[in-house]
Amino acid sequence: MRHKEQSTERNTDKGFLRTEPLGRLLLKLALPTVAAQLINMLYNIVDRIYIGHIPEIGATALTGVGVCMPLIMIVSAFAALVGYGGAPRASIFMGKQDKESAEKTLGNCFVLQILISVVLTVVLLIWNRDFLMAFGASENTIEYGVNYMNIYALGTIFVEITLGMNAFITAQGFAKTGMLSVLIGAVANIILDPVFIFGFHMDVRGAALATIISQALSCIWVVSFLCGKKTFLKIRRKNLRLVPKIILPCLALGVATFIMQASESVISVCFNSSLQKYGGDIAVGAMTILTSVMQFAMLPLQGLGQGAQPIISYSYGAGDQDRVRAAFKLLLKVSLGYSVFLWLLVMALPGGFAAMFTSDARLMEYTRTALRIYMGSMFLFGIQMACQMTFNALGKAKESIVVAVMRKFVLLIPLIYIMPQILRSDQTMAVYMAEPIADLLAVTFTAVLFGIQFKKILGSMKKNVGEKTAK
Repeated sequence: MRHKEQSTERNTDKGFLRTEPLGRLLLKLALPTVAAQLINMLYNIVDRIYIGHIPEIGATALTGVGVCMPLIMIVSAFAALVGYGGAPRASIFMGKQDKESAEKTLGNCFVLQILISVVLTVVLLIWNRDFLMAFGASENTIEYGVNYMNIYALGTIFVEITLGMNAFITAQGFAKTGMLSVLIGAVANIILDPVFIFGFHMDVRGAALATIISQALSCIWVVSFLCGKKTFLKIRRKNLRLVPKIILPCLALGVATFIMQASESVISVCFNSSLQKYGGDIAVGAMTILTSVMQFAMLPLQGLGQGAQPIISYSYGAGDQDRVRAAFKLLLKVSLGYSVFLWLLVMALPGGFAAMFTSDARLMEYTRTALRIYMGSMFLFGIQMACQMTFNALGKAKESIVVAVMRKFVLLIPLIYIMPQILRSDQTMAVYMAEPIADLLAVTFTAVLFGIQFKKILGSMKKNVGEKTAK
């Protein structure tokens, strides 16, 4: 009888999320999502690589665009607030065989993304210069930042819908389609960047224009798929009305990811202002490169978590305790292995990473030293991200928020200002040192909290299964 039930489930639209062997399933889902994150990273990194090599103005222009990163991070954070909050809930509903609630979640999140996009576009167009000056721009670099943001702001709606709605594609198990969503835009960006920057001599404005055109192409692909025949969950007109009981739990769950990404913006401002004070434009320029390298660590780890999310969420909704536990253990092993590997690479070849972004000898040499300090605890990131992404996949909003707030606001931001007062011999490098110290303390806290809460979650699942069996 059990064999018959499993066979039937395999033939349902998403039964494979519960029945397919974990290792093969994670590989099938995570490889495309990791690839998608790496490809998505190319949007900003390719811009910086091309900008950093513009003759004569490259180093200054790179610093100016680097100061734009807090604003770009905020745009991405709002997409994550809606998409990464709604997508796990949709997966959980699918595990419960409640397709109607899953589609209502999709429709509500789609409308909210559009509304947020309109507000962000207006704010960025009106106040971008004020923001950039507050974020660490100098008189030498401000015009490059303003020129970039004036164009980038016009494509906010494409960024929001692409990043936010693509999460719903991945959450259904269409990992390859999610990867293609990002690949389309990234390839277009790589092709258009040199055309606009060097061919049309538009410098940083060309980079911004290439980015928004590329995001527009990705946006068209995502919306077309979610309205088409191949998707399990569709954007339907009847669900395009905001319903508080649908959208508010999504926002509550998405707050943790929002804090995690938006806090990067706040932290970038704190780093830039402190580095400008102690080290000037070269220290801020180096920070632009360090942030880019950090993305090599963070985004693939997020991709692994997104690949595991449909498995964990669906299994949790279906009450499969053993599969939830096994999926987390596998995610932890793979994430930790990746973070250790990349840490070894950065420690061994810091100059190679720096040379990707600049040909300025002074900036390159400065960055080599800063990079080893800044990435000192990166090998532990696999633990942090595996626990945090699992909290999110299980719909545990409070725990996700606590973990995100602890690392960024309680630990890192104070340390950015405390460390230069402790290590006065080299206050600029002391600022960079705040990152590895905060990471070490945050991972310890996260691991302890997760160990306690995960046992409770599994225990409650076992109890619920027992009650159902008794009935």
